[in-house]
Amino acid sequence: MHGQAAPDPQAAPPVTITLDEAIARAQKSEANYAAAVAAGRSAAQDRNIAFSNLLPSVVYQNQGIYTQPQKPYSKAASTEPTQIYIANNGIREYLSQGVVSETIGLAGVAELRRTQAVAAQAAAQREIARRGLVAAVVSLFYGSLAADNKLTVAERARQEAEAFLTLTREREEARESSHADVVKAQIEQQTRSRERGDARVMAEKARLEMGVLLFPDPRTAYTLSAPEAVAPLASREDINAAAAKNNPDLKSAMSALAASNAEVLAARAAYLPDIGLNYSYGIDAAQFAKYAPDGTKNLGYSASVTVNIPVWDWFSTQRRVKQSEYRRQATQVALTATQRQLIARLDEAYSEAETSRDQLASLDLSVTDAAESLRLMRMAYAGGEATVLEVVDAQSTYVTEQNSREDGRVRYQAALASLQTLTGTM
Repeated sequence: MHGQAAPDPQAAPPVTITLDEAIARAQKSEANYAAAVAAGRSAAQDRNIAFSNLLPSVVYQNQGIYTQPQKPYSKAASTEPTQIYIANNGIREYLSQGVVSETIGLAGVAELRRTQAVAAQAAAQREIARRGLVAAVVSLFYGSLAADNKLTVAERARQEAEAFLTLTREREEARESSHADVVKAQIEQQTRSRERGDARVMAEKARLEMGVLLFPDPRTAYTLSAPEAVAPLASREDINAAAAKNNPDLKSAMSALAASNAEVLAARAAYLPDIGLNYSYGIDAAQFAKYAPDGTKNLGYSASVTVNIPVWDWFSTQRRVKQSEYRRQATQVALTATQRQLIARLDEAYSEAETSRDQLASLDLSVTDAAESLRLMRMAYAGGEATVLEVVDAQSTYVTEQNSREDGRVRYQAALASLQTLTGTM
């Protein structure tokens, strides 16, 4: 309705988004993945077209031809005038024929092999794009969760700093501590307030980056839901087996080599003859009718076989063969490099995942110890047995350990996502 305000996307109840839901939404909206899907479907159609080219084609031809007749005074004229163009069959000629054509040659088979390999390569590239998107979504998902948790940590730290500031003022009024403690606590409270503002900005930034993949309007309110339990890490043997079987980079490189082999075969096919088969059935007569005026039959068929034998092309075929062989050599090198990179990337990703997994328990323990240390320091300060610097240091340590734990979880999930891009089984 005219004049009605647009609905505020943040006014609606927040949508709960799981990791699987985030991946599904991202696959529908991410531009690079959509381009990879379209390229894969297009390559599949090219393969179907190449297969169709190997099959006979059928065309129904209809044509009417009129040719200028010889004039009666021409010496070549007879009782019935003849056509001027000797290539035509008469003054009037009507063609209505179904034509079946087929070309038999190695080039068509090579083209089919090439398009099959290209389609397989496009499918592998699509899988690469999908797994890369999954890794990106996982990183954004857990990064946004970590940013929200860090905001919660910053808010608690700010409240803790304010409570400690109140405590120092009470002790100053009771003449149990100096004004310097109040100043130090006040500085700590201001620092925590600024950190809370920075954490809020980082959380909003992470949510907007995630919202770009999830919703038409990135400002749409949503909450992320993730399982509390940490996903397990598979054994090294299972990872190696999955990578050897399911790695899309390796499949893409092998498909590229198959396409190069098909290009070499297609280039060499120019050395061999092609056979063309043609069968026509219909009318090619001076009347558009099944029978001529004298009763003869106009409807009939004809067949032809054509053999084209290459003789001399000034070494063009030889040069095209060499070109395709050069490209195949480069593709073989790329395949070998992909295999080496897979081994290295697999070792790096698994080591990263294993190390970050082992550190999670240590990080949890550090947070527990830091919380206990802060509690004891506050009690000791209240009893006059600790200084303000010790309490502030305990507060900083507690905040640092909590943030480190959030970073450790993101690191482990990112490492698992990296293994997903290599194996597809995590």
